[in-house]
Amino acid sequence: MFRIWRKRRQITVQEDRTRQIGPDDILLFATVRNEIARLPHFLDHYRKLGVGHFLFVDNASDDGTTDFLAAQPDVSLWTTAHSYRLSRFGMDWLGWLHWRHGHGHWCLTVDADELLVYPGSGRRDLRALTGWLDSQGQQSLGALMLDLYPKGPVDTADYQAGDDPLTVLEWFDGGNYRHQRHPVFDNEWIQGGVRERVFFADDPHRAPTLNKTPLVRWHWRYVYVSSTHQVLPRRLHDVFDFSHDSRTTGVLLHTKFLPIIGAKSAEELRRRQHFENSDLYQHYHRRLTEGPDLWSAASHRYDGPETLIDLGLMSWGNWDCNGDPQG
Repeated sequence: MFRIWRKRRQITVQEDRTRQIGPDDILLFATVRNEIARLPHFLDHYRKLGVGHFLFVDNASDDGTTDFLAAQPDVSLWTTAHSYRLSRFGMDWLGWLHWRHGHGHWCLTVDADELLVYPGSGRRDLRALTGWLDSQGQQSLGALMLDLYPKGPVDTADYQAGDDPLTVLEWFDGGNYRHQRHPVFDNEWIQGGVRERVFFADDPHRAPTLNKTPLVRWHWRYVYVSSTHQVLPRRLHDVFDFSHDSRTTGVLLHTKFLPIIGAKSAEELRRRQHFENSDLYQHYHRRLTEGPDLWSAASHRYDGPETLIDLGLMSWGNWDCNGDPQG
């Protein structure tokens, strides 16, 4: 909380439309940089899910992202040129916005390359889901971050800015995931998937963390620690039940591996902003600039949220899409 208060002066308001926020609005928070290719579909996806207002921090974009977001009628926008890594990967900046505007709201905190799905998300919006969570006294929703990828080299797919990424990224790893209790925060720590299989097979402990708690009924005392992998107080990230499958969970479809990944990785090699120990990830970004083929014979095609339920990657828990306990 002290970090959030200290770093609040690093962001400058560009467009403040927060007076439009209604008392029951679901809010979305994100830090972005050079995401003009993804943002039209990103906004469309979350508007359809029922997000009422978007609060963005733009970290020195130079591809038109800033102007695009500033022109959106349901977006409030702040800008900064300060270090993404030294702000705990944007969490200090977003934490200030959570503190100022999130109290009492269901708040969704995601990256521009993450699309939330959940059981029944094609039929019922976030208001139905959060209404049920409220009725159960549940203040948060957990989600697995699931990497999607094309078949063939990642830099050869046919993708135009504004397209639905899922028309290109049709495949995912379905079963190579593991979990353990986090030694510090005592939440379920999930690793595995395609990035471990392709890039971290020799050192799986270094593979990216895949557990997130992106949706929280916010209180001003709450705070994310690093990305949305951990949140305090700790009870908020007690969101997975792998033994009995009793918790309703979602999936963040991770659209990282669009054809633009090579250019973004080359930029990250220069900027060194995305990992606490950037040297450990140099080989990872270098391989991405080479356009690797991530597909394997064990890959699964993504055909909608039901695919993920069948594979055990997300769970109905005690909820169905009518908002009633399953019986």
